[in-house]
Amino acid sequence: MNIPLPEFALVVLVGASGSGKSTFAAKHFKSTEVLSSDWCRAAVSDDPNDQAATKDAFELLHYIAAKRLRAMKLTVVDATNVQPESRKSLIQLARDNDALPVAIVFDVPERISQERNRARPDRDFGPHVVRQQAQQLRRSLRGLQREGLRYVWTFESVEEVDAATITRQRLWTDKKNEKGPFDIIGDVHGCYDELVQLLGRLGYQVRHPEDGEVGISVTPPEGRRAVFLGDLVDRGPNAPDVLRLVMGMVESGAAFCVPGNHEAKLLRKLRGKDVQLTHGLAQTVEQLDRETAEFRERLAKFIDGLISHFVLDDGKLVVAHGGMKAEYAGRASGRVREFALYGDTTGETDEFGLPVRLNWAADYRGRAMVVYGHTPVREPEWLNNTINIDTGCVFGGALTALRYPEKELVSIPAAHTYYEPARPFLTAEEHAPRLTAQQRHDELLELEDVMGKRIVTTRLAGKVTVREENAAAALEAMSRFAVDPRWLVYLPPTMSPSETSSIPGLLEHPTDAFAYYRGRGVGRVVCEEKHMGSRAIVVLCTDPVAAERRFGMQSAAGGIVYTRTGRPFFSDPTLEAALMERLRAAAGGAGLWDELKTDWVLLDCELMPWSLKARELIQQQYAPVGAAARAALSEELAALDARSQPELSELVAKRRAQVADIEAFSEVYRRYTWDVNGIGDVRLAPFHILASQNRVHSDQPHAWHLERLGRLASMDGSVIIATPSMDVDLADPASEQRAVEWWESLTARGGEGMVVKPSDFTVRWKSGVVQPALKVRGREYLRLIYGPDYTQPAHLERLRERGLGAKRSLATREFALGLEGLERFVHEEPLRRVHECVFAVLALESEPVDPRL
Repeated sequence: MNIPLPEFALVVLVGASGSGKSTFAAKHFKSTEVLSSDWCRAAVSDDPNDQAATKDAFELLHYIAAKRLRAMKLTVVDATNVQPESRKSLIQLARDNDALPVAIVFDVPERISQERNRARPDRDFGPHVVRQQAQQLRRSLRGLQREGLRYVWTFESVEEVDAATITRQRLWTDKKNEKGPFDIIGDVHGCYDELVQLLGRLGYQVRHPEDGEVGISVTPPEGRRAVFLGDLVDRGPNAPDVLRLVMGMVESGAAFCVPGNHEAKLLRKLRGKDVQLTHGLAQTVEQLDRETAEFRERLAKFIDGLISHFVLDDGKLVVAHGGMKAEYAGRASGRVREFALYGDTTGETDEFGLPVRLNWAADYRGRAMVVYGHTPVREPEWLNNTINIDTGCVFGGALTALRYPEKELVSIPAAHTYYEPARPFLTAEEHAPRLTAQQRHDELLELEDVMGKRIVTTRLAGKVTVREENAAAALEAMSRFAVDPRWLVYLPPTMSPSETSSIPGLLEHPTDAFAYYRGRGVGRVVCEEKHMGSRAIVVLCTDPVAAERRFGMQSAAGGIVYTRTGRPFFSDPTLEAALMERLRAAAGGAGLWDELKTDWVLLDCELMPWSLKARELIQQQYAPVGAAARAALSEELAALDARSQPELSELVAKRRAQVADIEAFSEVYRRYTWDVNGIGDVRLAPFHILASQNRVHSDQPHAWHLERLGRLASMDGSVIIATPSMDVDLADPASEQRAVEWWESLTARGGEGMVVKPSDFTVRWKSGVVQPALKVRGREYLRLIYGPDYTQPAHLERLRERGLGAKRSLATREFALGLEGLERFVHEEPLRRVHECVFAVLALESEPVDPRL
């Protein structure tokens, strides 16, 4: 006997003790798939035969089984299960988890079980036990399927058990092996002419029968397949031809089709059931009465064979008529089929006599895209990776298809209003909001989407783990200080310094950055001047309308500037608006809007002066250090000079060196501070065009970014600064030397240093993602980081022991998360998915890493 076992099911083994269930289970199933009552008794009592532990053992068995079924794992229950009450609880468990309950019955001769038990010392419970179990089994055999077990296979001999094989079969809903591409078509409702036009627009060739021919043939574009979302019939003028076309496409393999609620009702009518001829069914019945009995019988078999929903393309796509919850997708039960047909309803009706529907898509959190119909909408709108493409053709709207994976919508307007809708849906409200359904929904984010330990999957670096304690720290910062999350689509990564230099008197030097990249296969790098300011992310839109359309935010400034931790950069909205206006004008003058075909851009920048954001830090931390040290040292030096004793000369020299260090320390931060009395005192140095409409620009080399941002600076050189840069060939020592000399000149005149990046925006090496950038800071600037006297030999030697591993790991993880969030944003995924990445970057910032790095 071959048992065609569903890949996902609850398998109930039924048979007396000693009938061979455990041996069979060990032979045909993974050890993790089998839940044995004996094992559960041992787990709770250390004795697999302790009958007193039976109640606790079965509670444990049911608990583990429920967890496995929730995860859609095949589960085998190895117990006698000969009593109806023991099977009843398992069947209910399967129903609760929308799994198929099936049984494999071991009705072997009783003497076999008795002989086996006599040979096992742990089964010394007397022959009456097995006899009673065998009798209970025989009384149950005829009624197993009536109990709710979907399939039952019975062995009547040891030979049948030994010869049996098991073939695992996909569930009918499982079409994950079908990758597409697909053309998913919404509710047709008998609108045959519009369907033919839509198929033609999609590239399908529809050929109508000529004299003597039967059927409508459809040739799809190479490699593509149509998917019909049901409701092919009722209300419209030509349901029979729609059915002929769709049935032919399904039979030829050119299409898939799921049933709609109208097909379900029509099937009951075709099977002679008493149904009300409402909601357009009367028209379909009248049209089918003109067809042959053979056609009607073929139609009934077709509808009866339709599967509730399909899971396609490795689980990335789900299609169903009325929708599909994430926890239902791929499962098989009456409850799942009901949801696929009708969506989520309250059981009540509204003033139009239509079911009151719940917005299941608002709570959808699945990774699969769900495409559905059933409820007509004026325009298809994405919400939480779901989309309703029923645009009410039969009601005078349009017939719509979604091309997958392109996510392109194609529509054919209805030629007529064939049926007046009970509830108006085509007329837009006078003051209809410009926001999409997703943007309206994204006004609130759920706490559970960001709290606790999380694993975020990125395209660039795979899985990134966020620990629970770091998530809690990020929530505190985000909820109290951050800008509106609809603006917050990106946070920049931290940046690691180069390896510690071995050159006397220096901690960092460009040659170490060059060596790092050369050792990872990078041939060319770009060196950019590191501006001493504050990191700023700029969301710039062409106008307030564009800001509302794309970000769901009403903003007079048409954008926002925020810090690397997501906080508002400006406390003065007038100053922010003035900066945005200058940037907007420069972008227009530089042709950026037209070139990128966008009405918004996201820029990564440095904003100066440093004191604009760090004035409080300077006043409370840096300036007091310098002032206190100068006051104390000047008095001590005055006292030492007054004594003028030779034995104090060494101490005097040390104090004078400390004074020089303090003066150098104070001089560093003074260079980066000035008063800001208006936009004319602000300087912005953009260095990345991170994203624009439908595009993340990480596929472009850094030279591409710098050239376009240089054009911005040429439009407004008083506020926008072009970032000086130098291209370096790592195979040419002379090219490296020129870059070193440039760094030396930058730092000698008070600059912070430079940033070294691979010419390509992203680079992967054998060990993973290569550092996106390394900062090489100058000797004097590092006084702000390590203290005024860090250059003293003893201090320098200690600092050379600094470790970079944690900082490097943090930089690449945050880099991958930032780009992942942008990819999700430009592909119009829900804000919670974008914010997952942004939140993770902020959470990683609370990892214990030396802040001086």
